[in-house]
Amino acid sequence: MSKSAVAMSGGSLPPTALILGISPAMERVRSCVERVAVTDVPVLIQGPSGSGKEVLARWLHAHSPRAQGPFVKVHCPAIPEMLLESELFGHEEGAFTGAVRAKPGRVEEAEGGTLFLDEIAEMNSALQAKLLHLLQDGEVSRVGGGEPRPINVRVMCATNHDLEEEMRAGRFRPDLFYRINVIGLELPPLRQRPQDVMLLAEYFVQSYSQRYGRPLAPLSPSTLELLQAYPWPGNVRELENLMNRYAIFGSEAVIVNELLGKPAAEAEGAVSLRRVARQASLDAQRQVILQVLHAHQWNRKQTARALKISYRALLYKLRDTGIPTRRTGRTSARAVPPIQ
Repeated sequence: MSKSAVAMSGGSLPPTALILGISPAMERVRSCVERVAVTDVPVLIQGPSGSGKEVLARWLHAHSPRAQGPFVKVHCPAIPEMLLESELFGHEEGAFTGAVRAKPGRVEEAEGGTLFLDEIAEMNSALQAKLLHLLQDGEVSRVGGGEPRPINVRVMCATNHDLEEEMRAGRFRPDLFYRINVIGLELPPLRQRPQDVMLLAEYFVQSYSQRYGRPLAPLSPSTLELLQAYPWPGNVRELENLMNRYAIFGSEAVIVNELLGKPAAEAEGAVSLRRVARQASLDAQRQVILQVLHAHQWNRKQTARALKISYRALLYKLRDTGIPTRRTGRTSARAVPPIQ
């Protein structure tokens, strides 16, 4: 997740209730984290990209006895494989071309604190063996020789891969898996956490409003309904980026148009003029119906009367245009700008 004013990836952390959520899908995480934080055992956090794995790791560090120590993150895929060993474990002077002086690695920088290895599945087998040595013996050896150095760090790892499948495929060492997976936490995708979507969205809106110095109205109930119904393939990161755009433009139309946007063009085959005309008609109807729904606080009977169609016809059009038929969010009405 990108660094931002809301500090979901770094800096000050969001409120605990926001990180751990209120949804049933997060119940197991909530039941474990407080007991896990105060221990010193390795933690493996698994979950899809953008689901908040780094934020959870930072929360665990902040609530651990190591909170006053450093939190050092290494995003394994971002570092070329040939440089990752030196970046992690440091090197001695002359260890390779360009090593003009000795340099401590990220492991040594994390002394007394937490080392967070993001996307651990991307680490090659040689580095996996060296990390296993660190976990077993509490020692680190720099590239280029020298005596092993004792090190005192807590290791947390994260991945969006299925490590058990990676082990079966021979890409991940079973002995390392069992070392880093003393405590395993699984973050569900955001689509399984509709109750948390509303909390996260309102938090992002408030945070970006403060960042840009631009007051923003709370999200309307109908927009919150759309947010909760959306599948969020990019998870929390995607939600944060959308709320950032809303804060920049100041119109809920940004959100509505994004979530009810036009479907992607067909990748293959001839384009049917009739299909294009029908899609254009549906898009136009979607915009009009959604605007009238906003104006009537999502009251479908009032909306049908305003559109001069029957209630049953409105239900069919809601289905055809992909607009949710029911609001599960809040019922209070707030002003919504017209859709452009």
